[in-house]
Amino acid sequence: MFTGIIETLGKIEHIEHEKSNIHFYVSSPISNEFKIDQSVSHNGVCLTVVGLDDQVHKVTAIDETLQKTNLAQLKVGDLVNIERCTLAGGRFDGHIVQGHVDQTATCIQKTDENGSFIFTFQYDPSKQNITVEKGSITVNGISLTVVDSRDDRFSVAIIPYTLEHTNLQQVEVGTTINLEFDIIGKYVTKIMAMRG
Repeated sequence: MFTGIIETLGKIEHIEHEKSNIHFYVSSPISNEFKIDQSVSHNGVCLTVVGLDDQVHKVTAIDETLQKTNLAQLKVGDLVNIERCTLAGGRFDGHIVQGHVDQTATCIQKTDENGSFIFTFQYDPSKQNITVEKGSITVNGISLTVVDSRDDRFSVAIIPYTLEHTNLQQVEVGTTINLEFDIIGKYVTKIMAMRG
């Protein structure tokens, strides 16, 4: 489990294709603290560390993960948001994040609000995922609060600190991002659907 509080940024150093899988070699300030078999969130996707070499760690994404996330679009030099699993008894600063991306979305607007930014993301509503104003949403692994909610889009307000310390700094109109919707909202939606 994660909380959506990004620890650091990683940089894609090398990408290796093997059949339908992709191996990502990522450098970060905390890569040397990882262990083989450790679960680490990359852009909100829970991936297993399968290799270590100095300040670089290796993770593998299978085809299903590549189809449902933005990982297949990553290029050498791109930044990824990194968070390790939550420690039992640790401080819980964000919200419950599973590291299971529900779907992707596209940035359709980025507005400079005199120091902060408003990002608007649009997604396919047919999957029946929902947002609510003042509710939680995970964007590329970042726990954020929804400002404006509609059936197929939502907006979030980003302070300068978050912009500087996450890969939202690279997000522009047209960029694809990963979404994980609030787990409580997903359960409620499922229950309501079952009740007809």
